[in-house]
Amino acid sequence: MTAFPDGPTTSGSSRCYEITHRTHYRYSDIVTSSYGRGFLTPRDSARQRCLFYELAIEPEAADSSTSRDAYGNISSYFHVTERHRMLSITSRSVVEVDPPPLDLYQGPSARAPWEIARPVGTEGALATEFTLDLDPPEITDALREYAAPSFAEGRPLIDVLRDLTSRIYHDFTYRSGSTTVSTQVSEVLAAREGVCQDFARLAIACLRANGLAASYVSGYLATDPPPGKERMVGIDATHAWAAVWTPQNAWLGLDPTNDQMVDERYVTVGFGRDYADVPPLRGIIYTDSESSVIDVSVDVAPYEGGLLDA
Repeated sequence: MTAFPDGPTTSGSSRCYEITHRTHYRYSDIVTSSYGRGFLTPRDSARQRCLFYELAIEPEAADSSTSRDAYGNISSYFHVTERHRMLSITSRSVVEVDPPPLDLYQGPSARAPWEIARPVGTEGALATEFTLDLDPPEITDALREYAAPSFAEGRPLIDVLRDLTSRIYHDFTYRSGSTTVSTQVSEVLAAREGVCQDFARLAIACLRANGLAASYVSGYLATDPPPGKERMVGIDATHAWAAVWTPQNAWLGLDPTNDQMVDERYVTVGFGRDYADVPPLRGIIYTDSESSVIDVSVDVAPYEGGLLDA
């Protein structure tokens, strides 16, 4: 099992967030039984601490539990047996996040030639899984061709990551609803549009095509309002980005959706080889319903106290 970055933090201050993630399902007919599983609990790591977490299900679940997967992510399970036309899942958490270590993006691990970051030997054994292509394959000739300009021989790893991040940001259009969770990287590459999960998966495929270990990271991004403006409630969303392993067992986070490296504004919920490893929610329902509507609202706000004392 791999781990997220260890080490001392910068002299900058940590940030603490209160996160509310609401998901509402409405059905056209009665649902007699609903099984759900998801990844909604922020992880604990050297730079992140989940100080409070609760999950509310309405109607109330007859059975619920939590467990950890092979990567250490917390998975929540619930079973609702009460007949219902609406199902509401609300997770609330308080999370403290430290800035990246001083040397994470500028130290020897990041400044070394990118080829050295390929997992080899015993020290890279745990990361090798993250170099493997998916099934069906995402690494195609077109993908390799797109990735190639970023991977100049001997180029420092951090320069490769920043160049790839910036190229995806400028070459692709963010368009909500243009893809689904089953959209392939090849389709995104051809259409030149998508959303955060598509851009993360594209970056990951480019990195794996060159032998690097890359993970898919799911979580939240705190958005700061423009100067002089009040922050809007409920407009944030779940977010996805990529991370690359280095031989120092550090993961360098990159966000091609926003053309930046990951910092203390990012709250990690889970990571794996692909979206399918850490979906926020998925499940099975028993119903004659012919249609359904899902509404998702996420709010990431500065923590102002209260929940920890509840």
